[in-house]
Amino acid sequence: MGPEKGKASGRPSPGSVSTRLQRIAELARESPGMAFTTLAHHVDIEFLRAAYDLTRKDGAVGVDGQTAEAYAADLEGNLAGLLERFKSGSYYAPPVRRVHIPKGDGTKTRPIGIPTFEDKVLQRAVAMVVEAVYEQDFLECSYGFRPGKSAHQALEALWRSTMKMNGGWVVEVDIRSFFDTLEPSQLRAFLDRRVRDGVLRRTIDKWLKAGVLEGGRVTRPETGTPQGGVISPLLANIYLHEVMDCWFRDEVQPRLGGGSFMVRYADDLVVVCELEGDARRVLEVLPKRFGKYGLELHPEKTRLVRFGRPKDEDDEPGSGNFDFLGFTHHWAKSRTGKWVVKRKTAGSRLSRALKAVRVWLRSHRHKEVATQHRSLVRKLQGHYAYYGITGNAPSLSRFLHEVRREWRKWLGRRSQRAALSWERFGQLLSRYPLPPIRVVHSIYRNAANAVT
Repeated sequence: MGPEKGKASGRPSPGSVSTRLQRIAELARESPGMAFTTLAHHVDIEFLRAAYDLTRKDGAVGVDGQTAEAYAADLEGNLAGLLERFKSGSYYAPPVRRVHIPKGDGTKTRPIGIPTFEDKVLQRAVAMVVEAVYEQDFLECSYGFRPGKSAHQALEALWRSTMKMNGGWVVEVDIRSFFDTLEPSQLRAFLDRRVRDGVLRRTIDKWLKAGVLEGGRVTRPETGTPQGGVISPLLANIYLHEVMDCWFRDEVQPRLGGGSFMVRYADDLVVVCELEGDARRVLEVLPKRFGKYGLELHPEKTRLVRFGRPKDEDDEPGSGNFDFLGFTHHWAKSRTGKWVVKRKTAGSRLSRALKAVRVWLRSHRHKEVATQHRSLVRKLQGHYAYYGITGNAPSLSRFLHEVRREWRKWLGRRSQRAALSWERFGQLLSRYPLPPIRVVHSIYRNAANAVT
């Protein structure tokens, strides 16, 4: 008998892992309305081994205390056992271990979950299969936690579209505790449209119900995705793809009078409208739309910002600024005197980065200078790797200057001697130089690559 109408039969796909994933993607792309009923057969020992290779080995341990090294001691046996439990339905999803890390300026913390290593491997394998289906459905406006997509691509898309539209009205959208409030029942309904494989769906349900271990007690929240898990960003993308992306494209944009676009990175998103009236209509309907799916917008952080290009070359910017993905976006004049959208490191992010350096230097001030230097070089290079974008040189320079000041300060507190003079510190810097600022992500370089 043939497959039920609208569903995939899922014939075996021999070959390498990449070949199997490509076949799933082709089927999903060719039949956008198809619901896959058999996908789990793609997951075999070779598939789990590939998932293991992609799993981070230096992460914190979960509730079982097992390290990646210990798991690798009998890798083939462990993977074989994992596969048997996964296919038979006897796999037990252990609760995640919750820890709290500093948030923002360090005065607050946010919880993160740490799954067991084996759970990470299986989550990776399931995510690879489900992702092959949904990557054919996700829209261009979505950039977070997707293969071949990045935060810098989202920033460039926002910059280019804003420049092309001469600015407009920006709706900053902040979803309150998104990963903790996502409704599992709604997620299951969304998954039903594309993935109905019983083995995969039962396993995902187990992760949704696994619970959280904190303070020696296991709690089982009724909402949210598996905290800290590999599968969590994918499930979140599926949720917001339905709640926001498709709705905005199919229902909102056709009803607007002017141009508009949206850029989303996971649960961070902005909507830009050419006309004020359109933006206000979007802002008014958003709480109702999100509330329908159990989500709540932060009333203070969700706001409307006037972000139009100044009309005259001699005008001063009369619009507000807005933050997105760690950058403050604002109008400023280019070297040629033209008004352009520029980006600078958001104040909160700069303060957070400097505080982290300050705390590290204070706790490591008695380490050898060479050791301190190596760590500071890595920290600066990591900062440049993300914040080193076109137009952000002043913020990068400030960060480098403050790191130098802090290093001198804490080197001078290694003993009861007088503070380290700038002259002596300059001599030290000549021997242990800190890396100069560097623009890693250039919009002009990307434009040239696009032309060629």
